[in-house]
Amino acid sequence: MQTLSAKDAKYGFGRLIDLARAGPVAVAKHGRPVVVVMAVEEYDRLKGIEEGQQNSSDKSDGADD
Repeated sequence: MQTLSAKDAKYGFGRLIDLARAGPVAVAKHGRPVVVVMAVEEYDRLKGIEEGQQNSSDKSDGADD
C-alpha cells in the first residue's frame, strides 16, 4: 500500500484520487498512518463481504426468535 503525507494528500488531491483508484492509499500524519483512501468500488466490495459475514453470524448464533 502506498503512503502519502497529509500535506502531500492535501496539496496533491488529484494525485491521491488517481492513486486510490488503483489501490488503497494510507495518509500519514506525523509519520503515522491515520486514514486509508480507496476507490468506492473497493469500499462497496468490502462492505458486501462484511454484511455477508454479519448475516451468517446472525443465522448461526443459535437464537430462536
